[in-house]
Amino acid sequence: MEREYYTLHVAGVTRELPIVPVNDQLRIASFVILGDTELVCRAAEELVQKLPPVDVLITAEAKGIPLVFEVSRLLGMKHYVVARKSVKPYMENPLIHEVVSITTQKKQLLCLDRKDALAIQRRRVAIVDDVISTGESVKALETLVKKAGGDVVTKASILAEGDAIQRDDIVYLAPLPLFPVKKE
Repeated sequence: MEREYYTLHVAGVTRELPIVPVNDQLRIASFVILGDTELVCRAAEELVQKLPPVDVLITAEAKGIPLVFEVSRLLGMKHYVVARKSVKPYMENPLIHEVVSITTQKKQLLCLDRKDALAIQRRRVAIVDDVISTGESVKALETLVKKAGGDVVTKASILAEGDAIQRDDIVYLAPLPLFPVKKE
């Protein structure tokens, strides 16, 4: 069977995304920004223009890291926060929340070190990610930010996938459709 692709146009960049199965009923266009400097830089430039005033940026490990780095650089920030997917030995009294996202299909942890939690406290926070789909990862990050005493003022991504396209509480640059498996 020949592989199918979805042509994505975002931030002046075109990419051919392979369509891959995530389960028996659903396929997605695989969007991976890791290693794609051109796409990350162009998307960050456009995303910065859509953000309200913020004090801190947060993302979940790992695919959002290059984007949050570039957005923070463009905003002149000296620090951004990454919620890790496991408790690390250096973490003291970490904040922890469990999540299941469309791409992992299993439970995973999101953890904030106490130092990062303090950096969020009483701050305006933007959640930044590569794709918002079911919203579970964003919801978990929002829970962590609230536990830390921060205020989520925006949720931003390069793409909104599936039902997230209809949401009015997120900022994104382009829609990404889902591909339900056709029953024969």
